[in-house]
Amino acid sequence: MTTRRGRRPAGGGVPLTFEVIAETLREQIRSGGLKPGDALPTQTTLMREFGASSLTVQKAMALLKQEGWAVSRPGKGAFVAHHGGTDDLDEPEVKTGPAGGTAARVEALEQALGEAVGQLADLRARVEALEAGGTERDR
Repeated sequence: MTTRRGRRPAGGGVPLTFEVIAETLREQIRSGGLKPGDALPTQTTLMREFGASSLTVQKAMALLKQEGWAVSRPGKGAFVAHHGGTDDLDEPEVKTGPAGGTAARVEALEQALGEAVGQLADLRARVEALEAGGTERDR
């Protein structure tokens, strides 16, 4: 069976590389190897360690930030998030803590992305109609 790179085969339970990276870092945080406030490994380090592309590492970091495990400090890097004084790191706080408004920004970006996908679908339909010899009004 051939699959496109980065796509999960139908019914496949094999995690994608960005998920493996994120889970490895989560486990290091859970075990205490990385503590709140500690710097996370750099993108270059993770690329080398996992044989991954920069985009793959960025997806892993975005996932950790979205879930509340990590925060970015512009010009400094990514750090383990503080979890509001709780010792239970299995379920980090997603919408509170040092990220301040990140969840709302992510939600707004997801909505904008959804709208952009809809606009692309409309444009694709228009192009297909024009290529078929019709006009946009023929749709």
